[in-house]
Amino acid sequence: MKRLGLIINPIAGIGGRVGLKGSDGVEIQQKALALGAQPQSHLRAAQALEALLPLRDTFELVTPPGAMGDTVARQCGFIPHPLPFSSWEEGNSTSAEDTIRAGRWMADHPVDLLLFAGGDGTARDIFAAVGTQVPVLGIPAGVKIHSAVFATHPRAAGEIAAAYVRGERLQLREAEVVDLDEETYRAGTVITRLYGYLQVPHVAHRLQNKKAPTPASESVRAESIAAAVIESMQPGWIYILGPGTTTRVIADRLGFPKTLIGVDVYTREGVVALDVSEARLLELIERHPAKIIVTPIGGQGFIFGRGNQQIGPRVIQKVGRENILVVSLSEKLNALKGEPFLVDTGDSSVDEMLAGYMQVIVGYWEKVIYRIAL
Repeated sequence: MKRLGLIINPIAGIGGRVGLKGSDGVEIQQKALALGAQPQSHLRAAQALEALLPLRDTFELVTPPGAMGDTVARQCGFIPHPLPFSSWEEGNSTSAEDTIRAGRWMADHPVDLLLFAGGDGTARDIFAAVGTQVPVLGIPAGVKIHSAVFATHPRAAGEIAAAYVRGERLQLREAEVVDLDEETYRAGTVITRLYGYLQVPHVAHRLQNKKAPTPASESVRAESIAAAVIESMQPGWIYILGPGTTTRVIADRLGFPKTLIGVDVYTREGVVALDVSEARLLELIERHPAKIIVTPIGGQGFIFGRGNQQIGPRVIQKVGRENILVVSLSEKLNALKGEPFLVDTGDSSVDEMLAGYMQVIVGYWEKVIYRIAL
């Protein structure tokens, strides 16, 4: 009987929808809660566990006590074996040290596959704990999910784990663990560091790639995209610009400031709000018709659910699919090698609404049709 480990970072992703660009540090976590943030990682872990439920009698599930695994597993219908750490109780705050401690226990009492729910910070902790001793797989639940150790969606993580339990021959590969410096990230400077590699089961189209930087060679193309978008802007509408260098060129051409890693709102005449939260967006779109402008993450292809969680599923649903503009440099599309755009909003019905074909602005009144997959 195979043994699966499960570690949940309870506060992963808590800063995303309130516009804090991360969840690292007690001060940021407290600020996120004060702003009304709701923990999401337990819901993301539950989505992954659903795919494993039909197989629950064929493997042993090992988890830390309480919010780091046991509670969610039991709610999903499993009877897990909690780690023998009596100091952890439901309601206690957890830390990176707790994740590392749990990971080391699972490396010393080897599991066949370790599932963890979190973001790049959690991936760093898992790497510190297990290195390449045991295969691991990330359930995407953080704000920053640039590492290549995550499934494209929580459901995909569960499907890969189910294949592993069934004994399907899955090739293991080394995948990068990268993370950003959150303090400089919030200040608008992106500094990425490679921390190491984890062994992950490789399933095509179910694992995300590492984020790739935007090429500096297409500035003229970005200017032409911005010109096309600005010419289409209508009086009385607000325009929600997601993060990215391509969307920043639109704001630059309008003559307005843009937060590189934030979500900002404009009309053609001026700035409505900078660095907004999901709650602020919901307020604005109640009063004004709105369009959303996003660009895919280089190398990964995500247009929603990675780094722009402020544009949450309720915002997308209210604005409507027909009012979403996707802009992309041609090099970004070429780098995807025909792989579709991806979405992971946290709401399966919204993901399904977005799936299908959508126009992408790639130049001055130059568009291509590109597929969005779940």
